Amino acid sequence: MPEVLPGRSPVRPRVSADGAVGSPPSADAPIAAALPTSTGAPAPTGSSTANCAVHLAAKARREGWWELPAFHTPERSWTHGEVHTLAAAAAQVLVDHGVRPGDRVLIAMGDGIVWVAAFLATARLGAVAVPVNPDLTPDDHAFMADDCRARLVVTDDHLTGRFTGTAVLTGERLMRLAASAPAGPAADVTGETPLYAQYTSGTTGVPKAALHRHADLARYQRAAGEGVVGVWRDDVTLSVSKLFFAYGLGNALVFPLFSGSSAVLLPHRPTPVEIAQTVERYGVTLLYGVPSAYANMLAECRPDAFSSVRLAVSAGEPLAVSLGARARDLLGAPVLDQLGSTEVGHAFCSNTAWSDEPGTIGRPLPGYEIMLRDKNGAQITLGRGEIWVRGASVMIEYLGRPEQTAKVLRGGWLRTGDLAEYVDGGALRHCGRNDDMEMVGGITVSPLEIEQVLAEHPAVAEVAVAAIPDERGAAKLRAFVVPAQPGAVDPAVLESELIGLARLRLSPYKVPRSVHLCARLPRTPTGKLRRFAVRQGKW
Repeated sequence: MPEVLPGRSPVRPRVSADGAVGSPPSADAPIAAALPTSTGAPAPTGSSTANCAVHLAAKARREGWWELPAFHTPERSWTHGEVHTLAAAAAQVLVDHGVRPGDRVLIAMGDGIVWVAAFLATARLGAVAVPVNPDLTPDDHAFMADDCRARLVVTDDHLTGRFTGTAVLTGERLMRLAASAPAGPAADVTGETPLYAQYTSGTTGVPKAALHRHADLARYQRAAGEGVVGVWRDDVTLSVSKLFFAYGLGNALVFPLFSGSSAVLLPHRPTPVEIAQTVERYGVTLLYGVPSAYANMLAECRPDAFSSVRLAVSAGEPLAVSLGARARDLLGAPVLDQLGSTEVGHAFCSNTAWSDEPGTIGRPLPGYEIMLRDKNGAQITLGRGEIWVRGASVMIEYLGRPEQTAKVLRGGWLRTGDLAEYVDGGALRHCGRNDDMEMVGGITVSPLEIEQVLAEHPAVAEVAVAAIPDERGAAKLRAFVVPAQPGAVDPAVLESELIGLARLRLSPYKVPRSVHLCARLPRTPTGKLRRFAVRQGKW
């Protein structure tokens, strides 16, 4: 059990319809492939109980959430009822723009009520939503619209010129037309009907769109919403990671809509100060971020801003033990590390409100099995191996890429590319990725192991290690460090202390030969470290 901090409890009991208090979901409990029978408005035409948009609207009525807040935006708050009514009308607008079941609707805009309405409207029609990062380059957007064969693009006004080969609907026009539109038709689908395709982060290679189903949303809710944080209707969520990212989609859309709770949606990436202000303004209880976000909050925020937070979650890349401890002290709440992927849709292995083991990514969540395998695919129980995961929410395929799909899907198992090892008690310690490894003097080195040691120094906010060729072309380990207090540290002193720390804790060949201070590390829009950029030694 995590320590209960003064004045709050990280665990909220789940109460069933008959008043029985629940416990965390069992790992053996099945996750329903189809959703319960729905009743309630907006009244669909030819509806299916498995259509997630129809199901969520009915659930909001049945559970008494219709008038409760669902989303808070800078302009106003929206109730669950308003969200589902708007989404039903938006579905008719999409129909009027040529969208039919099975068509792809690319969504490229900042987080907000229009994003939510476009996603749920697409779901209602039995079409496939393709959420993408609005801050990508024009070439990236053009590639994704062509790659997914989008029938329609829903986007912000300033991005319309990027999609010349596809029909475009601005978010402003969608809202204006939806204000007077009737409820659109609801497609008769099964739980296994494709719902959305989400592009991988693109840390290496060409981004690929992982295709997911209507029933997957309920699976994420049971595994990571209930199973990790025990989300319930009084919670208020802030996800620093945005809706276009698998992590953010679950945190800020799936969990609130399935639990009757609410989430704060900000159209831009918030600064640390804005995060603190948002937490205070809305009384945020659940905070989701990536390690770099917590590191930045530590540098710029005061602890009393986070008094409402009962739990925080970290994902996207490994959370160093020292960073997790400092973030916990800042927030006054547990910071739970977890592992997920776009291909699985959300987290499949995590620490939880009921079981938190810092330095690990916890254990498999309900509905998932994990196996460690060596490079030949044989199962291992000792030492480091690649994580293979099996569960109902593992993607159908990479959209339009059968060869790449076949490389990662093997007999129902997904090869994640993540490396891990078991620790005493059965939890997993993340050890980086297959493509993260560095070669120094003919020896393979995990930079993550070195980074975790260096991150323990109090003057280090973030660190990345890579093998950089020296003037003779020989690969030498270099540590790139973002100081916790820029300008308050002597670079030569810090370099000496970090190399000394590494020598005490690591084998000689793992000790960085130099330390370079920098203002930031190169990251993807989702906050993941761009290892290939670090290896170039400059960005």
